[in-house]
Amino acid sequence: MAVRSLNKVMLIGNLTRDPNLRYTPGNTAVCSFGIATNRSWSTEDGNFEERTDFHNLVAWAKLAEICDQILRKGDKVYVEGRLQTRDWKTNEGDDRRVTEIVLDSMIKLSSPQGKDFDREKEDVEEQGVAEEEVKKTKKASKKEAEVEEEIKEVEDADLEEVADDIPF
Repeated sequence: MAVRSLNKVMLIGNLTRDPNLRYTPGNTAVCSFGIATNRSWSTEDGNFEERTDFHNLVAWAKLAEICDQILRKGDKVYVEGRLQTRDWKTNEGDDRRVTEIVLDSMIKLSSPQGKDFDREKEDVEEQGVAEEEVKKTKKASKKEAEVEEEIKEVEDADLEEVADDIPF
């Protein structure tokens, strides 16, 4: 039985530059852009450390066109793909090598206004809580009005009974 291998990358990060859309001579769209990912940890002496890694990404065909249309520098994205290393020689004869992530899928996590998805979700949740409080207040006010109406009806009925007992 042959041993299989796996080449899978999943990242969440922010675009470091606007996407660059180009077309091959065969008219296939190719879009390249970069994202930055952050990692933080505490050292043994209690200091806080942070590291940022930069990744080159490439999307092809329809995904390339979509990336170019909806992504902008600073946007937060989730991407899936595979690692690929390319080698070439420059015009001067120097060897070059680049490792990039070839995308299979991309999900934009920032809203069109530039807010992070998490912050937007919190805003919606806060708005939901506020709307729920308004509903509760309206329900309480309605219930209070109903109770006051019932009290008034009882008082009016009691006054009528008392009025019936008055001899004049």
